[in-house]
Amino acid sequence: MPAVTVEDTLALPRVDAPDPAVRTVRPVTSVTTAPAGLEGEGFPVRRAFAGVDHATLDPFVHMDQMGEVEYAPGEPKGTPWHPHRGFETVTYMIDGTFRHQDSIGGGGLITNGDTQWMTAGAGILHIEAPPEELVASGGLFHGIQLWVNLPRANKMAAPRYQDIGAGHVRLLTTPDGGALLRLIAGNLGEHQGPGVTHTPITLVHATVSPGAEVVLPWEADWNALAYVLGGDGSVGAEGRPVRTGQLAVYGAGDTLVLRASPHQEARTPQFDVLLLGGRPIREPVFAYGPFVMNTRAEVAQAFEDYQAGRLGQVPAEHLTR
Repeated sequence: MPAVTVEDTLALPRVDAPDPAVRTVRPVTSVTTAPAGLEGEGFPVRRAFAGVDHATLDPFVHMDQMGEVEYAPGEPKGTPWHPHRGFETVTYMIDGTFRHQDSIGGGGLITNGDTQWMTAGAGILHIEAPPEELVASGGLFHGIQLWVNLPRANKMAAPRYQDIGAGHVRLLTTPDGGALLRLIAGNLGEHQGPGVTHTPITLVHATVSPGAEVVLPWEADWNALAYVLGGDGSVGAEGRPVRTGQLAVYGAGDTLVLRASPHQEARTPQFDVLLLGGRPIREPVFAYGPFVMNTRAEVAQAFEDYQAGRLGQVPAEHLTR
């Protein structure tokens, strides 16, 4: 699981742990296991948020762990052109390569440690697919796609696209150097990630060494989630056990705690966790297919607009293929 790595975490800036005398460590209210499924043209995913109440997830709507899978030559798959409206997609590639293109001219290759942040807003068409050379060769494929809701006031904003290369991710560590923290968006203490978001969120990929503990400040009025990408450990004030493919939901407090088990499997030698949280929007949500709106009528309008070509057009070079 390379993403972005460093030889010496002790050379990185530290995120100071909150003062034990005044902090409130968040407990864990639930742990769920993501079911497996297929997406797009048939690539395997884990549905990270399955079975979790929307009010707990708010402002997040949906998240897939794509892979981890080792493709044989000819096997890599993607998605066809499809529309979105009313939210943002965040695609974080850990291993392998994906190509994104959209109807406003955004896109490009996304590979180890890169993030592509697409604000669908009023409407956009896009496609995600492995490049031809990866289809021919096969190879490792592993990433995350997260859907972040937009408040009613921003649902019809102009679409936009952000390319957050691996070299722009803010790399941090804990006071003892026991974890590599990749801050993609939001804040950890005084440190700021590169992602620009309509909805205030924090997104961190943490790689924790066996036996190490991570104690992080977290906004008290935000939600907090921990999804295990690989390995075994524990989370929360009570040390709730978690493993690959499980989502932990934290309760109230201003401090997150997670620990890596002292012994990890050879295939996943460290504890890899995606930490995410944000300010709840607290508005009605009606999500259906590729659209996330406030009401059923708005989703019906989105389908009508898509069929009428008002959500964008597939670029001409793709129409002849």
